[in-house]
Amino acid sequence: MKFQSIVACATIGLLGLVQAEVPKVLDYLPVGKLVKGATTVVLPPPELDKYVVKLEEAAKANPGWFEEYSKKSAPGVPLPYDPKLGLTEDEYKDYLELWAKREFKPVDPVILQLKEGSDGRWSINAAVPQGGSSPISTLKYDPEKDAFVSPNGTLERLEDVNADKDSILGAWTGHEWKFEEKTSLGETKENFAIGKTGDGKFGLLVYRMQEVSSEGTRLYDKSLVIRYPMGEAGVLKTPAPGGR
Repeated sequence: MKFQSIVACATIGLLGLVQAEVPKVLDYLPVGKLVKGATTVVLPPPELDKYVVKLEEAAKANPGWFEEYSKKSAPGVPLPYDPKLGLTEDEYKDYLELWAKREFKPVDPVILQLKEGSDGRWSINAAVPQGGSSPISTLKYDPEKDAFVSPNGTLERLEDVNADKDSILGAWTGHEWKFEEKTSLGETKENFAIGKTGDGKFGLLVYRMQEVSSEGTRLYDKSLVIRYPMGEAGVLKTPAPGGR
């Protein structure tokens, strides 16, 4: 399905939408309007690979120490320097400089629309080029409970996000929810976060779902980052009814 077709399909039902008061935690998207975004991946410079290999070798050589040392830093943030990482001080400095040059690369276009349902719950519809929708579209926000509900269960609110500039997505702030369930068959984890970049130019939707069997086999692992321009810069201009 072409990108223009996504817009046309998403426009259906938009007319007559009553402006609603947006819950503060979702106030990163305008109500009812179509917003252009894209699924993205973060790509560090290729030159960083040589240092990643050395870090992996250091982890294999001393797994116990590496696991404990990794706890000193937030996930996705470079570890503080230690000679046991397998890098010299100059190499570590170069590693940080290369890490700072990572870039967001758009993968597939997405059309977003924040809507309130008749039951008072909110959803973010995310239409993708193939004509379907992303897992984010299945989440429903309940303002009374400050929680999202998914087909798996209820995602409970976590501490607000205040990510460092060295995190994999760069500096950004927002809100996060998590579902976690352990049964005799295995473990399921589902996370969703919404926020904006430190410079306020882009909104972010971050989603991840993992399923692991009781034997430790990974059954499902879906990660998704959607990035879109904040404000009017991201709003699609839809044609008037009957117009071209």
